Amino acid sequence: MLLFLKSLFQFFLPSQCYCCGRFLQEGQQGLCPDCLSAICWIAPPFCTRCGIPFVSQEARSHLCGICSEEHRYFTIGRALGHYEGPLREAIHRWKYEGKTYLTPLFGEWMTKAFLTYWEVNFFDLLIPVPLHPQRLRERGFNQALLLVKELSRRTGIPYQKRVLEKRKSTVPQINLSGVEREKGVKGAFRLSEEEAAVSRKVVLLVDDVYTTGATVNECAKVLLAGGAERVDVFTLAHVVLR
Repeated sequence: MLLFLKSLFQFFLPSQCYCCGRFLQEGQQGLCPDCLSAICWIAPPFCTRCGIPFVSQEARSHLCGICSEEHRYFTIGRALGHYEGPLREAIHRWKYEGKTYLTPLFGEWMTKAFLTYWEVNFFDLLIPVPLHPQRLRERGFNQALLLVKELSRRTGIPYQKRVLEKRKSTVPQINLSGVEREKGVKGAFRLSEEEAAVSRKVVLLVDDVYTTGATVNECAKVLLAGGAERVDVFTLAHVVLR
């Protein structure tokens, strides 16, 4: 009964912006025009490896300082936008407040961006960055898996959700330095019994936010060690220090 009443209210009431809560015009869904226009979408010039955008719009795309000094196991990483403003707010509501109804919107955005960087038939497999079982129980869902399912549904690329396992619980990474992150995730991931699934496969590794790249780099290392031919990375947002 409660579910019915909620659906009835949603039918008669106008939709609200997922970020600011402003009522949207008839037919609109997702974010209001003001919030959408405030998102800083990523476009060239950016690092040809990790995809971090450069401040100067005059520069050409090239390796950033970190990628030129540190070994990256993934071939390229790409993201939709800067992890700030309305995009950060929407991700926080989705990830930490359980607003999973944002998933189709994120899936739509990611599919459009995906098609600007890759061909659909380039990848053999989509794989989400896994959560530790304890974190999964606390949150109730793996946000990376939700994104993978959306991408798979929209592109037809198959996915495997149990190839990678997180065997070591780590502290929240967002406030750690790059060195601390690397030390924290070292040895945190392993291949499951389904490791044969990645043999000779070109894999797209998916997560919500790219911060320093330590997590996805460690995952890519494990996948390559398990026989993957190549690993690329795709995220909703990229942390950009100004």
